Amino acid sequence: MDNSRRNFIKTSAGAAAAPLLLPLGLSAQDASPKPLRMGFIGMGKQNRGLLRNFMSHGTHVVSVCDVDQTRLKDAKAGVDEQNAKKGLNIECVATTKYEDIIARDDIDAVCIATPDHWHAIPTVAALRSGKDVYCEKPLTHNIFEAVTVIDEVKKNGRVLQTGSMQRSSKEFRVACELVRNGVIGEIERVECSFGDPGRPCDLPEEQMEPGLDWERWLGPAPKRPYNSILSPRGLHNNFPRWRNYREFGGGMVTDWGAHHLDIAQWGLGMDGSGPVEVIPPEDPEANRGCTLKYANGVTVTHGGGIGVEFHGSKGVVQVSRGKFALTIDGEEKYRALSKEDKSVTSQYTLAEREFLETAEIKLYKSVGHVPDFLQAVANRTKPITDEVVGGGSAICCHLMNIGYYFNANVKWNPETNEFADGTGDPAWLTRDYRAPYSFG
Repeated sequence: MDNSRRNFIKTSAGAAAAPLLLPLGLSAQDASPKPLRMGFIGMGKQNRGLLRNFMSHGTHVVSVCDVDQTRLKDAKAGVDEQNAKKGLNIECVATTKYEDIIARDDIDAVCIATPDHWHAIPTVAALRSGKDVYCEKPLTHNIFEAVTVIDEVKKNGRVLQTGSMQRSSKEFRVACELVRNGVIGEIERVECSFGDPGRPCDLPEEQMEPGLDWERWLGPAPKRPYNSILSPRGLHNNFPRWRNYREFGGGMVTDWGAHHLDIAQWGLGMDGSGPVEVIPPEDPEANRGCTLKYANGVTVTHGGGIGVEFHGSKGVVQVSRGKFALTIDGEEKYRALSKEDKSVTSQYTLAEREFLETAEIKLYKSVGHVPDFLQAVANRTKPITDEVVGGGSAICCHLMNIGYYFNANVKWNPETNEFADGTGDPAWLTRDYRAPYSFG
């Protein structure tokens, strides 16, 4: 790891926060700020949905970016059509280079939903240019990037929301409040269910149609031949499988794991901290069984169960999307885990009413993930999955992958984000960035 990256990691924890800045068009006296002007980077399936969501909340989209001409033209046409329907005279500029969006002084915020290996570089550039950022999960491709992003948010006084939208869903908040308020006793362990870790990319070369800037798609990742699995052509309505490969993502550990490990962190009250040890599975070939251990002895293990399961001395809380169950002293009090059960809304609502009416710990109630970000931008406050939350959850994912990739039992210092007790290799915290793609 070069000196600049090492210094980023060592100095991030103590960096002082800069004064918060109001977004463009907003003054302290202005009770009706101008609509937020945004640029969108990476126009695949996820960002097309986010774009529609943001526009439905009154955001003005003034630029879209993608390295694929088909996706780019479609995104621009969609924005232009919506603006015309609303009678808005707004020009949406299409570009293949995110730098064009970063350079614009009239853009307040960006939404980034590129492949994971392209999350951190435009995020940092946007923060340094004075823009707020909504970036998809996992927030970064590696631990060095997570620390860098956290540092840059503080330095530049910006607002950042990570797309870990499960925290904006009520079943997850209620589940975590039950855990945090001791309803199931002392927490002993957490089990998280998601798929395999990343693997090295070994896809064969395919002939590429015109219209994709493959060099820019690869960016900081190693040079390799094109394969349509990584970047399907056209307006595909699926999530491409680049995420399965270590060069571009981190497998399901950083995909669904970024959701479920985030909820584990929330339920354990570990935002701003994290595990102190990574324990790999006994079988070095296994794709399940890696464990994160916290200073209080609680473990979070990959594999088994549904979604996220908190096991306590008095009971169990189970939660996933559209699923919720609470068991206390062996009695299943509330259950919505299958179609045959009662509705999930009724079950978590009744659990909340019975156990949390007078609870001491009340967690952040989000109005919805996108509006929560917009509200934070307007008020210059922290959104529900800010840089510390998103960065910390990404670090948990990356630590778990380190356990799989290197079959390594390592000790970790969550305060300094460094390996501890002589374990681990600093090179595992980062990657080699292919020139000229870097943080500058």
